[in-house]
Amino acid sequence: MAPSLLAMTCAEMERLAVELDLPGYRGRQLFAAIFAKNRRQFAEMTTLPRPIRDQLASRFELDRPTVEARQLSADGSRKYRLQAKDGARFEAVYLPEVAAGRKTNTLCVSSQSGCSLGCAFCFTASLKRHRNLHASEIVGQLMVVRDDLEALGPEAQVSNVVFMGMGEPLLNFAEVVQSARILMDGSGLGYAPRRVTVSTAGVVPRLADLGRALPVQVAISLNATTDAVRDRIMPINRKWPLATLIDALRHYPLPHRRRFTIEYVLLDGVNDSLDDARRLPKLLAGIPVKVNLLPLNAHPRTSLASPPAARVAAFQTELRRAGMNAIVRTARGRDIAAACGQLGDEALTPAGAADVRG
Repeated sequence: MAPSLLAMTCAEMERLAVELDLPGYRGRQLFAAIFAKNRRQFAEMTTLPRPIRDQLASRFELDRPTVEARQLSADGSRKYRLQAKDGARFEAVYLPEVAAGRKTNTLCVSSQSGCSLGCAFCFTASLKRHRNLHASEIVGQLMVVRDDLEALGPEAQVSNVVFMGMGEPLLNFAEVVQSARILMDGSGLGYAPRRVTVSTAGVVPRLADLGRALPVQVAISLNATTDAVRDRIMPINRKWPLATLIDALRHYPLPHRRRFTIEYVLLDGVNDSLDDARRLPKLLAGIPVKVNLLPLNAHPRTSLASPPAARVAAFQTELRRAGMNAIVRTARGRDIAAACGQLGDEALTPAGAADVRG
């Protein structure tokens, strides 16, 4: 299979140009053609001479994931079922939202096909992890969604990218870092670091690596205030328990005036008591955070349930009483199973696919 240019940064394309006995600026032109001008075929890159285009076409590819299905929600969200060349399937979700008078169009991208973490509240966790996605397949999710949104005009284009789709990003560290660098390169897509978020369930050894590699926003899927509960609902906690994870946050090279986003999925009778709400500020004391409270989005693969609205409100009130910035997130795309924890379905499992854990 020919290497994909969707997996290269501008600097790498400059070096590629030199390797091909071309001036370095041809690499910059190539990068801009692909990512800034959204040229889908080499023949469309008219800033490059035809012999260069022919040379590139013979050695590289620009293929994007195939859109198998697209679902539209009543709230404007869109879910895309995508397929790679080898049959691996994954999903991306587009979430337009107006909050506090400001509109954001967020794209939730996957970093793996399936997931191996086994979180009790997540549909994706019920699917085996077939493989990591390549940087070209991660960036390709944005490219195909951008194409789909083109007819809606520039105001509909993706403003924020979050690595919160299928899979654990820090278990696909190199490809996630590479794809984020491509997203943030000012010569192409040009997303500011504050508009790119990487979410993790707590792969502690990779957290510091992430801080050194990228200036992106970081979200932590916490979901419990005791090891006993987190062990039960998030098996990763048995390897890196709360004390280890919190210590990693305290030592993370957080950029000035940044905060972690703490994702807390509220589960009826499991982690939603006032005692939990009182423990959470103590657990995170001294760490700059904002807390997103997410009542569980129901799906057929879990016996867990969402708390009643009154208990959700009480939990939020208790956090705010302790001085925490706590927001109850409204589920988006629930009518198309596109909300947090709902990604994946039986159609995403390729026939005979192996559970790859490398």
